[in-house]
Amino acid sequence: MAVTTDAATADRVPRRNLGVLLGRESGIIIGFLILCAVFAWLNPAFMRVENLLDVAQQSSITAVLAIGMTLVIITAGIDLSVGSVVALSAYLTADLMDRGVPVALAILAGLGCGLLAGALNGLLITKGQLPAFIVTLGTMSLIRGLVLIYSQGTPVYGVPPAFKSLIGGHLLGVPIPVLIAAVIAILAYLALQYTPFGQQVIAIGGNEEAARLSGINVQRRLVSVYMISGMLAGVGALILTARLGAAEPISGVGYELNAIAAAVMGGASLAGGQGSILGTVVGALIMGALQNGLTLNNVPSFYQQVAVGAVIIVAVFVDQWRRRKVA
Repeated sequence: MAVTTDAATADRVPRRNLGVLLGRESGIIIGFLILCAVFAWLNPAFMRVENLLDVAQQSSITAVLAIGMTLVIITAGIDLSVGSVVALSAYLTADLMDRGVPVALAILAGLGCGLLAGALNGLLITKGQLPAFIVTLGTMSLIRGLVLIYSQGTPVYGVPPAFKSLIGGHLLGVPIPVLIAAVIAILAYLALQYTPFGQQVIAIGGNEEAARLSGINVQRRLVSVYMISGMLAGVGALILTARLGAAEPISGVGYELNAIAAAVMGGASLAGGQGSILGTVVGALIMGALQNGLTLNNVPSFYQQVAVGAVIIVAVFVDQWRRRKVA
């Protein structure tokens, strides 16, 4: 059956050309450029090509997680479990490779782990009719506990060179994690803007009951969105493992906050119905540039935590201000 939408829903799913898109995202893009200019003024080394590539690479994990988070937030949901899923998927992948499992199968296992975690979240939210915040807060703790039990608190070292070069190497001088994040961003943008999937996701976030009455299978779509978020957490786990050459059970702590901040800075409304993949990617770059620039200027790590926390607060404040302005 063809999916139909009412006039209000149709207004939420515009077909934007590049000029309109950039106009909408101009604020965060200008903010990113100003941030880069400030750090370049403080330390000219910030603008070196090698450092900019490092910023992009640092931002790749946040970008991948934030893209999945954006889709979830558009449905008026939240996924607090992605950091724990990163830890579990990373440890499972590394442990399997350490035990002699072929790299390809270990990668599939890591992605499958994220997919199953997302499915669990989606089913608990839809079938159990539980709030997304409570469900994912619970699975965040549950999954973190599972990885600690599985690992017994012991890291896995000795990730095969083939895996590190496949996921963490370079292609034509560009870090492969950056290319992975770029491909995911392009696919997510096209899916959100030009497919029935994207229309349904936005419609659910705008008015879930109206979406249901228009013929959308809301439960199935919500489960699929959380599965995508979980799978992208698995992708982030692969990038992290390749970058570190190891997996630790305590990895991924706080990643969910960075992903939420990037998504909200990029234009995703915590009330649902709005979100931008381009804005999310720029938001992730802001997080990466902030950490990189502070490190270059010898700012201690605990001050960096203060800065990141301030950015999250500002992002939520801007989201609330934007909602009041629209209302």
